[in-house]
Amino acid sequence: MSTVLVTGGSGYVASHLILKLLQDGYTIRTTLRSLSKEQQVRSTLQNAGAVHMDRLSFHAADLTHDKGWEEAVQGCSYVHHVASPFPGHTPKDENELIIPAREGTLRVLKAARDARVKRVVFTSSFATIGYGDKDRQGPYTENDWSVLDGLPAYHKSKTLAEKAAWDFIEAEGGGLELSVVNPVGIFGPVLSNDMSSSIDLVVKLMDGSIPKCPRTYFNIVDVRDLADLHIRAMLDPAAKGGRFIASSDGKPLALFDVARIISQGRPEKARKVPTGEMPTWIVRLAAIFSPTARQAVPFLDVIRSLNNEKPKKVLGWTPRAAQDTILDTVDSLVEHRIV
Repeated sequence: MSTVLVTGGSGYVASHLILKLLQDGYTIRTTLRSLSKEQQVRSTLQNAGAVHMDRLSFHAADLTHDKGWEEAVQGCSYVHHVASPFPGHTPKDENELIIPAREGTLRVLKAARDARVKRVVFTSSFATIGYGDKDRQGPYTENDWSVLDGLPAYHKSKTLAEKAAWDFIEAEGGGLELSVVNPVGIFGPVLSNDMSSSIDLVVKLMDGSIPKCPRTYFNIVDVRDLADLHIRAMLDPAAKGGRFIASSDGKPLALFDVARIISQGRPEKARKVPTGEMPTWIVRLAAIFSPTARQAVPFLDVIRSLNNEKPKKVLGWTPRAAQDTILDTVDSLVEHRIV
C-alpha cells in the first residue's frame, strides 16, 4: 500500500484520519511540532484500537519553518494537510493566525510538489464558504467564497490559506493534484482531551455552563465521516481539483436542538442540560459585560443553509445522522471523564 503523510498528527481530525488509514492498510507518516508528543499520540491511538502501529512514524515539522518538511514528505504518494493554527482565544493581531496558516500551507504544497506526490488533500473549512455576506440567503455550495471584509481572524486565515493553495497549484503546482475538504462543525467520539472546538459546546451544555441556549445555529459533521471523505478525496480521480463541503445535512441545527437530542437520547447524562432558549435581546444585553456573550452576538439568529450533495454524488460519501453523532459525542465525553 502507498505511504501517506498526515500533518498535525496530535489533532482531533488527524487522529481519526490516521486510525482509518492504518485500518485500510496504509503506511503513515505524521508531523508534530515537537516529537515530545509522540508517545502521547501513540497511546491515544492504541487506546482507540489502532492496528498496525508499526506502520506509523513521526517527523518533527512546524508550519512556520522549512525544516523537516522535505524529509517528512519524501517517498509519499499522498499528503493530507490537516494541521492549522486554531486559537483558544481571539488573537490581538489576526496575522498570528493568517501567516502560519497561509505560509504553512504553501510549505506543505511545495514540499509535496518537489517530492512528486500525486495528490494533496487540504482540510479547509466551511468558514471559507459561508461567511461575510449578510445579504446571502443560501444554500451555500462549493462555488461560494466567504467575503473577507469583517471576517473573524480564524475564518480569514482559513480563507486566505485555501485561496493561496489554489493559486499555487495553478501557477507552480506542476503535476501535483489538489482536493479540498470544507467541514462544518466537527463532532463525534473524542479519543482524548484533545478535541475540536465544536465539541466544547456539548461539554458546556452538559456541565451547566450554558443555563439557557442562545439562538445560534450550526451544521454538523461526524469526525469519522470526515476521515472517510478525506480518503475518498485522496483516491477518487473525480476529486481532482474539487472542493467538497462536509456536512451531515444541509439544514443547520439550533443549539437548543442539540440540547434536546442529548436530553431525550441520554436523559441520565443530561441533568444539567438547558431546557429552554435565551431571548436574543438578553444575550445582547449580557454582551455589554460578558466576553463570552460578546462572542456569540455575531452568530445570533443567523441560519446558514448549505448543499451537501456534491461529495455524496461525486464521491459516494454517506454521512451518518447528526443525532447519532451527537449521542456518540456525549458517550465518549462521559467515557473519558471530560464531563
